[in-house]
Amino acid sequence: MSSDYHFVTEWRVAGSVAEVKEIFSDAESLTRWWPAVYLGARVSRPGASDGVGRLVDVYTTGWLPYTLRWTMNVTEAMTDEGFALEATGDFMGAGRWSLATDGPEVVATYDWRVRATKPLLSRLSWILKPAFAANHHWAMRRGEDSLRLELRRRRSVNDDERRRVPPPPPATFRWLVSWADGWPNIPRWVDQLR
Repeated sequence: MSSDYHFVTEWRVAGSVAEVKEIFSDAESLTRWWPAVYLGARVSRPGASDGVGRLVDVYTTGWLPYTLRWTMNVTEAMTDEGFALEATGDFMGAGRWSLATDGPEVVATYDWRVRATKPLLSRLSWILKPAFAANHHWAMRRGEDSLRLELRRRRSVNDDERRRVPPPPPATFRWLVSWADGWPNIPRWVDQLR
């Protein structure tokens, strides 16, 4: 078994493409609305006015107790049809978000083709690939749940309504991030984002 992965995920959320596009366009808000996965997100290069060339350094986790550090490079402008990105760091590859309207819902489809380069993942893929794939599916389900909540929060007309929207699911192994804080290979900007 190789350390290559290919996932296609489909989310269906009540809302408009414009609403989802606005949320996806704000990379640094990932830690707020999708905290189960995104522990840190920082734009290190803004890119062009259409977003192409934007670099976002991210620090992610999942259900399993490991973290990933990688950089997202926007390679195609975000339009009403979606956008594309490249990943470098603990995995290398490319992803494409496609957006479409289906009645009162937005269908957001993510096609993600990556190769694990983090030693833990690449060395153990031959035996743990099903667990790593399950971890990805768990993370994406948390993302869909979190996006639904973020859309509700943004549509709230007053503070009382916003307070009634539950918080998004938190990171499962938050203690792992706290434990790793003292290690020199953990980016210091992560501390500033918490």
